[in-house]
Amino acid sequence: MKLLGYWRSSAAYRVRIAFNLKGLDATLESVHLVKEGGEQHLPKYAALNPQELVPTFIEGDNEFVLSQSLAIIEYLDEQYGGTLMLPKEPKARAEVRAMALSIACEVHPLNNLKVLQYLTNTLGLDEEAKNAWYHHWIHQGFSAFEKQLEKHAGSYCYGDEVTLADLCLIPQVYNANRFKVDLTPYPNIRRIWDNCHQLEAFQLAAPERQADAS
Repeated sequence: MKLLGYWRSSAAYRVRIAFNLKGLDATLESVHLVKEGGEQHLPKYAALNPQELVPTFIEGDNEFVLSQSLAIIEYLDEQYGGTLMLPKEPKARAEVRAMALSIACEVHPLNNLKVLQYLTNTLGLDEEAKNAWYHHWIHQGFSAFEKQLEKHAGSYCYGDEVTLADLCLIPQVYNANRFKVDLTPYPNIRRIWDNCHQLEAFQLAAPERQADAS
């Protein structure tokens, strides 16, 4: 079992948390997203993942190759024991999925590395303008997510058990902190960040704890 990813990738970060919650021993292999134009664009990697994104999950001797972090996490949830990341009750399951997707599909893509690189390298935005873009979309997404948390949160995003929603939120908060976004308006998000970081599964998945961190 392998996970090809990058230490700062939000999507790979999600899957690392899932591996830890499931107690799965996976080999983590680095695909450097910046060095020499990005190793994700090399033909060998593109053959595994035509989107040229991370992460890529491999089970067996290249017998099963899966991209997209949420698909990987749901596969792990269905295939292996340990912490369940989606509730069994259908309505709760749908609500957790909706929360997770609001981060993974609405917030994260607008702030992904390839978008930020396009803003600077192609459109010629300076650092201040790029950061303004980043802050705008984080605030828009987090404002909506904070309202969802007011309805659903307990200790974590959905009640008092870790779910897929937490796995999506925590990497995005990490990035928001990295880009110095003011998170004061989001007390529930900050509280859940603190609660998740009491858990070893989240601590071990942190970007700075990865072998390729630099």
